[in-house]
Parts: sequence; C-alpha cells; structure tokens
Amino acid sequence: QVQLVESGGGLVQAGGSLRLSCVASTNIFSNNGMAWYRQAPGKQREWVAILISGGGTVYADSVKGRFTISRDNAKDTTVYLQMNSLKPEDTAVYFCQTVQRGQNYWGQGTQVTVSS
Repeated sequence: QVQLVESGGGLVQAGGSLRLSCVASTNIFSNNGMAWYRQAPGKQREWVAILISGGGTVYADSVKGRFTISRDNAKDTTVYLQMNSLKPEDTAVYFCQTVQRGQNYWGQGTQVTVSS
C-alpha cells in the first residue's frame, strides 16, 4: 500500500502562484514516477503533468510553460507542482497519482481556487 498526501492548495488571484506538494509513504521513483491530475466542478478528472523515474517530464498543453513538476532530490517520496501565472480556469481539486507494482494510488486532493 502507498499513501499519498497532497498539500499547498488555497485561494489565489489570477496571475499568482502556488506550489503543491505530494508526499508518498514510500519510495516511488524506484518503480515509477508521479503524476498530477485535476478535477474542476462538473468536469471529468484530467491529467496535468507527469514526472517519470528517469527524470523526464510531460505537461498538458493547457499548463505548458506555466506549471513545473519536480521532485525533492533529497527524498524519493516527494513531488511538487509549481503553478505560475494561474488562471481562473485552473480552479480545481488537484490530485497526485502513482502506479506502483501494478496498483494505482491517488491522494485525497487539495483545492486550488483562482479568483479573477
């Protein structure tokens, strides 16, 4: 079992920044990586970004150039999502996700609200 805990969400004005954190209960990079998803009210959950164990990153077009996914190099359990130039359409609950040994794990989510 892997537990994931997100933090760092909050209320911010458009153009502002937030940094989300996701802490796993175990080393996640020895087997795989970590992804961030988000779900806005009334919408399906959508993929935002992924950081793979080799260090590569991929972003959804909607956040490319504004969001950065990274890991804590001192720990194999923590991933960040730096969100800059936030827009009202970024408002959502943000979840971290990982697949470990064939099992899919999700955190409980952290709310991000961007006011116009």
